[in-house]
Amino acid sequence: MLAITKGSLKAIFRSPSSVAFSFGFPLVFILVFGFISGGGPSVSFVLAHPQDSSNIVIKGLLQNPLVKLAGERDSITLRKDLEKGRIAAILTLDSARSPAGFTQYIVRTQTSSASGDKFPILKLALSQVVATAVEKGMPEQYQPIIIKELPAIRGREYSMIDFILPGMLGFSLLSAAVFGVAFLFFSLRQQLVLKRFFATPISKQHIVLGEGLARVLFQLITAVVIILIGKVAFHFTLVHGWLTFIEMLVLSLFGLIVFMGFGFIISSVAKNESTIPPFANLFTLPQFLLGGTFFSTQAFPGWLQKICEILPLKQLNDAMRNVAFEGAHITDCWKQLGILALWGIATYAVAVKVFKWE
Repeated sequence: MLAITKGSLKAIFRSPSSVAFSFGFPLVFILVFGFISGGGPSVSFVLAHPQDSSNIVIKGLLQNPLVKLAGERDSITLRKDLEKGRIAAILTLDSARSPAGFTQYIVRTQTSSASGDKFPILKLALSQVVATAVEKGMPEQYQPIIIKELPAIRGREYSMIDFILPGMLGFSLLSAAVFGVAFLFFSLRQQLVLKRFFATPISKQHIVLGEGLARVLFQLITAVVIILIGKVAFHFTLVHGWLTFIEMLVLSLFGLIVFMGFGFIISSVAKNESTIPPFANLFTLPQFLLGGTFFSTQAFPGWLQKICEILPLKQLNDAMRNVAFEGAHITDCWKQLGILALWGIATYAVAVKVFKWE
């Protein structure tokens, strides 16, 4: 088994396409997005009092396509989301009777230093609501809507690379596991290498373990390179230092093992090499787009977000980001790991049934 692992690992490093696909593509995306500054990918706000959602100010604000109202949450979660830049601001509404006799609305906004460029967009949208109110006949000098900004609280410093790098790492693991394993075992059967292995005392299980171990070691090296370049070149956040680095590698190993199961299935059901890419893309492409790789899934409609939540890449990306810069540990990612484990069990159950040696 160790001899097969060593030989297979050498073959991977000697393959220009394997090295370029595993190292090159993720690093290109990291370099591109690493030079892009900015905050999170969506602009949302939360109401301190959810019943204010029926207020005419909020209704007018929600007519702007640039902002949206996030769901209800408790006060502790609300503050954490604000500190981490997940929401642009917390809005509190009060009303009073002006000297002129009409209702005057006071909007208090609470933001954080982590909001980045989110809050200016929300503030602009509020200003448009005020302008619309004036256009409808409310005298501007009476200020029908008053916006008061509360002092910003200290939040987590957020950069684009913090969001992009975990997604690109998941992208690399998924691509290499599915395409790499599918092409590898199909080629071993087609070139009669497996048949030659059978002439030796090695067992079938050790053949699979040896080839799989080589793939795992290669991709973990890729993960190390991606994380280190992100940290050194673009100051990617590792909130707990080396501990976070190790936990990200453990998550990479877990996700890689799960994704390899799909490669085993595809290598068995494919009739020839030309059918492998369509089968592989059928599984990987939707996850690249819906798994939160390049942008947050919060930008999708509610029904589509529910579909995204069951995708294994989405769970791996979420776990990576929680561990990398939100202060969580692997033990806090039980939901994501649980969904990944269910995918792994189902995938390998199918792989055992359909895997072919000849």
